[in-house]
Formats: sequence, C-alpha cells, structure tokens
Amino acid sequence: MPKETLMWKKALAALGSTLTLIQAFPAAAEYPDKPIHLYVGFVPGGGTDVSARIVAQRLSAILNQQIIIENKPGASGLIAADMVAKAPPDGYTLLLANMQSTVAAPYVLPTSFDPIKDFTPVRYIGSVPNVLAINPTKHDFKTVQDLVKAARAKPGSLTYASSGMGSPQHLTAARFSQIEKVEMIHVPYKGSGQAVADLLGGQVDLNFDTLPGVIGQVQAGKLRPLAVTGSQRSPRLPDVPTLAEAGVKGVDVVQWYAVLAPGNLPKPVLDRLDQALAQTLKDPSVRAKLNDQGMDVGGGPDTPAAFRAYVDSEWAKYGRLTSSLGLTKAQAKQ
Repeated sequence: MPKETLMWKKALAALGSTLTLIQAFPAAAEYPDKPIHLYVGFVPGGGTDVSARIVAQRLSAILNQQIIIENKPGASGLIAADMVAKAPPDGYTLLLANMQSTVAAPYVLPTSFDPIKDFTPVRYIGSVPNVLAINPTKHDFKTVQDLVKAARAKPGSLTYASSGMGSPQHLTAARFSQIEKVEMIHVPYKGSGQAVADLLGGQVDLNFDTLPGVIGQVQAGKLRPLAVTGSQRSPRLPDVPTLAEAGVKGVDVVQWYAVLAPGNLPKPVLDRLDQALAQTLKDPSVRAKLNDQGMDVGGGPDTPAAFRAYVDSEWAKYGRLTSSLGLTKAQAKQ
C-alpha cells in the first residue's frame, strides 16, 4: 500500500474517532439546552419533595434552564428510581434520591435495576434526623419510655406509619422495636405526606418521620416529638433528646439526600452538574431554607468520586441492617 494512502487512512480514522466522541457528547459544551426533569419518588409535601423544590429553584437559575419536578410515588421511591436508571445518560433526567431509594429499599423490594451500577452519583446534599413523634390528642406519652411501657403492656396494639418498605421511618421503627423488644404494626404509605396526615388524623399511633416531614406540625403543636435519631440533638428541636439520651442506643438510621443521574453519565456533563449543584448548596438562601427544614447541608462527601465511595459503604451498611432485622424481598410480597 502506498505510503500516502496509508497516511490518509490513518488521518481519516483519527477524524472518525474525533467525530464519534463529538457525537457521543453533543450537548456537553452547551449543556443544558433544554429542560431538565428531576424525579422525586414520593408525593408532594414530604421531606424529599420539599428538598427537591428548594434545590431545583436555585439550580434552575444557575443553569439558566427550566427544571421540572416529576413526582412518581410508590414502592418506597423505586418507581422514580427505575425511570431514571433506564433513562438516557444525557443529564436531562435526574433523581432527587435519598437513603431509602438508593441503598435500603432495594434490599426489601423487587427492582429491575442495579442500585449501584445503574446510577451516577452526582452530588450529596445533606442529611436529616428522624423524629419519633406522636399525636398528643390520641396519646399522652411524654417520653420514649412512656411509649415503650404502653407497647410492652399490649403487644401489637401500637401502629407506626412510614413512607414505605425500607424507608428510614420503617428501618428506624423496626430497629427500635428490636432493641426495646416491643411489637408494633407497620403501616407503609407512598410518601411522608400521607403518613403524617394519617398520624394527625389518628389513624396511626406514631411515626419516625424525617425532620422536614414533621417540623411544621411540631412547631404548630399538632405533633409531639419524643426523640430524634443521630448522635446529637437537632438545632431545630434543641429541647428534644436523642434516642440514646432517652435510653435507646443503637438506632443508627439517618436520612440523606442527593442527586443521582443514570449510569455512564459523560464526564463533561457530570462535572457541569456537580459544579452547579455545589454552587447551589453554597447559596445562603438555599442553605437557610434547607436548614429550616432541619437539614444539615453538606457534611458528607464533596466530590462525585467520594460520593460514589460513600454510596458503596452505605449499601453495605444497610445490607447488614436489613439482614439483622429479617427484612427480605420475599417478606415484602406477603
């Protein structure tokens, strides 16, 4: 083959490779050039939904693009997660994820996606404690031990609400029951909003909801907080003891929130999203609004790589917890 012909073939091959890369990431330089859909796996009004709307408003301004909130409740957030896992990895379909839908519910509910391989962790947002709350018009419990005594006196008489199987509310209550050797009945809902509504209505007896989901009702005096999870008291509820302070040690369940994208997200798009989200979370008004919801903003992994490692460690942690509680996918079908 003539030398000139060989050189032309190599040049054309190189050009073809370059064009392939350009076609693979056509919108990386201009991203985003159309609306972004941010999926939330729970009904409006719950902690995940409220956090999503706070973040989306500022993120939209930074990216100069509309962000559409898509509430797809059900299956402990896994319906929305499934939609995002199967979406094109182009940055236009995102998930406002939480601990529940990312590393807990997949252990106890059927999934058609791989919770680790089918997502790209983008940015950790923050965490919130769970609050053991009761309706004071239905029960006069003043302390955690008051509740424990009542539960022991009549096993199976108390019901607790949650936002679904594998939710932080469910895992917290199940671990609480295991430690205190009490029997309570689990009543799962499609989201925190419905669970809290029935707690207020007296249909259930208690809830270990996330702080954003109950803070308004607590401040209004409609719910009574008995304790919070976590290693320290919440600045939003400084007079409410931790579960450990109330005599219940070993309940290590804290809800965290994050933004995930479909797996194999192109790095230029990942970097743009991560930078925009980091800028969003530094905004004083965003931090104030999330703090008002009881969230500890940041305080976790601060790069996509660190967040990936964190998700892997949380996946292992909740695998051990669900196993110790005897929670299985087979049990969820019963």
